Amino acid sequence: MNTWTRRHFFQGAAMALAATRVAGANDKIRIGVIGIGGRGRDHVQSFLQIPSAQITGLCDVNQAARERAQSILAKAGAPKAAEFADMRKMLDSKEVDAVSIATPNHWHALATIWACRAGKDVYCEKPASHNIYEAWKMIEVARETKRMVQIGSQSRSTPHKIRAIQELHNGIIGPLYMAKGLCFKRRRSIGKTPPEPVPPGLDWDLFLGPAPMRPYTKNRFAYNWHWFWDTGNGDIGNQGIHEMDLCRWALGDIGLPQTAVSTGGKFVYDDDQETPNTQYASFSYGAKQITFEVRGLLTGPEGGQPVGTYPVGNLYFGSDGWMWLDERGYQVYKGEKNELAADVKAERGKSTTVLHMENFLNACRTRNHKDLTADIEIGATSVILVHMANVSYRVGRLLHWDDRAKNFGADAEANKLISREYRAPYVVS
Repeated sequence: MNTWTRRHFFQGAAMALAATRVAGANDKIRIGVIGIGGRGRDHVQSFLQIPSAQITGLCDVNQAARERAQSILAKAGAPKAAEFADMRKMLDSKEVDAVSIATPNHWHALATIWACRAGKDVYCEKPASHNIYEAWKMIEVARETKRMVQIGSQSRSTPHKIRAIQELHNGIIGPLYMAKGLCFKRRRSIGKTPPEPVPPGLDWDLFLGPAPMRPYTKNRFAYNWHWFWDTGNGDIGNQGIHEMDLCRWALGDIGLPQTAVSTGGKFVYDDDQETPNTQYASFSYGAKQITFEVRGLLTGPEGGQPVGTYPVGNLYFGSDGWMWLDERGYQVYKGEKNELAADVKAERGKSTTVLHMENFLNACRTRNHKDLTADIEIGATSVILVHMANVSYRVGRLLHWDDRAKNFGADAEANKLISREYRAPYVVS
């Protein structure tokens, strides 16, 4: 535990007492947003729609991102927020009650842990963590510090998806034997970008944080960090984690599988991307199974979707029929003739992100993590399946999970990928 972390760990109890001010029904919860790229700006705009929230801090390693976020506040008529390049300084602020984390994946765990130990509640974007070890550590610290930690799996707060899962649990297609996630989001080549000087206003050391030091390139920054193992988890951990979580949820929030296997590759393109653009994964639970497919290249539809679409959604298979679920709604087909038994459209109304954030803020007031629709334990368990798939893909074989030992048995190569070598002082511990 480094000096900053240790100091804040012991300050946590005192700061937690101060943080109880958020329980007041008439008080606004003061939010600090960490990571203000594309998704982070969505966080800013979403919290601005919630009367019980006030953005008092903006943190990003890139000065230009902070300036863009301040412009959003100004346009909305909101007060200017304090700016920070280093999240540790924001976490020291007594003007911030909770943080909203929209950094790259490799920062999610450490930012959450630091925030919890500094007495802040946390809304953290999906995926919960960058590796398996971090997922467990986030649960442990959230419980130790009694902080509310919501993962940004907003499907858990989406009305038509809640209804669809309840229908499955009520047996609309009989007992389920398989849940399948599809992530057919079209992804074009990222090309190749050479190392170059770090742009003015960007703290590259802070951007990399727990990851190894690498030369700055345009592809390792902005959105394309998703496709490098140092900082991202490929599309199965980007868009796909939403559908993976929906697989587990439909099966009764089922835990970890007995075996996991994943194959695929980075096909067609010759570019800088390291993660696969085509991936298949299968998880065996004995009597039930989860399967998952990523296709970033040109592909046809599935699940009764029209030609020309790139399905992102879920298929559920039961003894009496099957269901398709996506952002637009869900359809149920039953019997030998695949007769349409239900066709439910998504409701119009508040954005799902706003609904999810409102749920988070409510739990900040009640101080009960069971009020969260996507508590850290839910998000962490779902993302471990993503990590299992990627570990299997990288080592090239079927993996057997030892739930008691919390590892892949005697498979030393796979076990090494449960965690990573952290770059001091950005160590998850």
